[in-house]
Amino acid sequence: MTRKPVIFGNWKMNKTPSEAAEFMKGIEEVLTGTEAADYGIGAPYVDLDVCVKAAKNLLIAAENCHEKDSGAYTGEVSVPMLKEIGITYCIIGHSERRTYYNETDAACAAKCKRLFADNITPILCVGETEAEYDAGKTEEVVKSQLAGSLAGLTAEEVSKMVIAYEPIWAIGTGKSADVNTAEACCKLVRETVKSLYDEATAQAVRIQYGGSVKPTNIKEYMACEDIDGALIGGASLKVESFKEIIDATK
Repeated sequence: MTRKPVIFGNWKMNKTPSEAAEFMKGIEEVLTGTEAADYGIGAPYVDLDVCVKAAKNLLIAAENCHEKDSGAYTGEVSVPMLKEIGITYCIIGHSERRTYYNETDAACAAKCKRLFADNITPILCVGETEAEYDAGKTEEVVKSQLAGSLAGLTAEEVSKMVIAYEPIWAIGTGKSADVNTAEACCKLVRETVKSLYDEATAQAVRIQYGGSVKPTNIKEYMACEDIDGALIGGASLKVESFKEIIDATK
């Protein structure tokens, strides 16, 4: 099965709306001839409306959501709110949310389920810590996170989502998993989806690698059989470096 590559930047807590508007103006100018892949940006809530209105070819993702439609959840943003402003993707379970805000696999599953109800595609993040990696627990951790975070989702839903394997020790550290390690772990994700669902679902789901992905190394990752894209942090903050990534992959 041929899977369409999917490459997203993740701004995290960076860029004011005016800075986001400036970025969008610069990046849209280079997004021509990119129909063979999906390119997008995950942006803070306050930037989303600006980004959606400026986007012609770029997909826009929220960086989180709440599983409830409304209620007394101060500081949270619901899926219907995201839907109304035109959001089509949403990052779920990023390691920073799991670490700093104690986000659980069960919470990730509930959020993914709610996103699908409004036809918003989840980008589900999984990955191990450096201590877990050093202890040889990568397979155990990734399988457990997937089983918990996909609980309650149908095969049809999972086949439409994106799963990002991000080793926590490679996020924002300048370290990156070597190509063989990244490919082996993305293959592990696909094999786990197969064991939880079936071969067709495993072959359909798009799997990203994330963790210090840069213009200088993305081609190596994208050449791997089980890596369908990348979730990019620091290199997505500047038009120049994100343009280099687009040029290297389109």
